Amino acid sequence: MHLFYEVSRECSKITTKKYSTSFSSAIRLLHKDLRTPIYNIYGFVRFADEIVDTFHGYDQGALLKQFKDETFYAIERGISLNPILHSFQQTVNHYGIAMALIDAFFKSMEQDLKKLEYDSETYNEYIYGSAEVVGLMCLNIFCEGDMEKYSILKPYAQSLGAAFQKVNFLRDLKADTQNLERMYFPGCNLLHISDAEKQQIEADIQKDFEHAYKGIIMLPVKARFGVYVAYKYYMSLFSKIRKIQAKRIMEERIRIPNYGKAMILAKAGVRQQFNML
Repeated sequence: MHLFYEVSRECSKITTKKYSTSFSSAIRLLHKDLRTPIYNIYGFVRFADEIVDTFHGYDQGALLKQFKDETFYAIERGISLNPILHSFQQTVNHYGIAMALIDAFFKSMEQDLKKLEYDSETYNEYIYGSAEVVGLMCLNIFCEGDMEKYSILKPYAQSLGAAFQKVNFLRDLKADTQNLERMYFPGCNLLHISDAEKQQIEADIQKDFEHAYKGIIMLPVKARFGVYVAYKYYMSLFSKIRKIQAKRIMEERIRIPNYGKAMILAKAGVRQQFNML
């Protein structure tokens, strides 16, 4: 079984590296004890995202239901022949991740198949299930069984997950609205978003980032630097998005080049060295 466990963990790690160089880089900055379970969570989340975002021409609803059923079956049985689900169930069962978080995640994935326009209530519900619960799953790992610490840091982890997701929405606005027919931000004409609407969205994201930072500096030392670097990467992306006009978001996907990411890491390293996080 040891070899099967190892192969399963490697599948989640490879999935993370292939789909997100930024997150995989941040994970490598975590303490070695935390890396594997975070890879396992990301691999699971990424596969679900793939079903609803890219498996066009297939019955995505049936595939998502199958993936959901197999997820809960794997957690219950403690094993799966799907290596991504096997590594995920190991993490869920070892760290006692609440099933309610996984339920909420799948509810948001199901919403993506309906191509909805969101009002304030469904938007907040979607953000919670698609992003905040992922932050809470990771927080389970970071706290390593310290539930008092988890309870204190929970709202900050939710804010960080929400900020990341909302920045993704802005970055991917063209693809989401034109290709996937998703209108996430409520009360905005996203096909012709104005600068005023963009600024209103950005003000909300800024609040999330400011709140999240208060929690980052309280994280256990094993997790703090890796999470801080991920935070700084998204803050850099967010700052770049804020500087451009709304119409440009519908023309191109804003990115941070590799040299920019290297600078973020270097500056974060200096701040850590001088205990300035």
